[in-house]
Amino acid sequence: MNSFRKEAILLLLLILSALCLEARLQSCKPSGSIVGKKPPPGQCNQENDSDCCKQGKLYTTYKCSPPVSGTTKAVLTLNSFQEGGDGGGPSECDNKYHSDNTPVVALSTGWYSGGSRCLNNITISANGRSVTAMVVDECDSTMGCDEDHDYQPPCPNNIVDASKAVWKALGVPEDDWGEMDITWSDA
Repeated sequence: MNSFRKEAILLLLLILSALCLEARLQSCKPSGSIVGKKPPPGQCNQENDSDCCKQGKLYTTYKCSPPVSGTTKAVLTLNSFQEGGDGGGPSECDNKYHSDNTPVVALSTGWYSGGSRCLNNITISANGRSVTAMVVDECDSTMGCDEDHDYQPPCPNNIVDASKAVWKALGVPEDDWGEMDITWSDA
């Protein structure tokens, strides 16, 4: 019986170690912060419930994102990549605007990886469905609260910022669009 207890305790310690390692691999420490500036009148586009920077608020920045796996956990957000949309200027990858009816995404800085995923497809899964979308932009996790970023705060490090077409393909009712937990992988 004493041998059984030792094996059980050893197994329990092994499981706990594996869980701690997994949690550590999913982490990404902040790289700094920026102080928010109040946007000039009419300069922050709040389409799709986008946030505007708040004067004096401290915003965390990241140069990294959690590691990519076959099922990387992320938060899906809503963005318009059309001209005049809350995505700001043209997409980083191709310097073009994209219709809300096209399944396209922007990835947090770490996952965008200096553009290495540009114009590649990813698979997004949620709500019992999957959709393929093309990476066309970066959701900047290192900068924000300025004209270049439409006076919006830096992105968290775990964002897949998606067009309306992605939300439709996932079968999410329009009233629920905004933020949703998902998994994604390179296609």
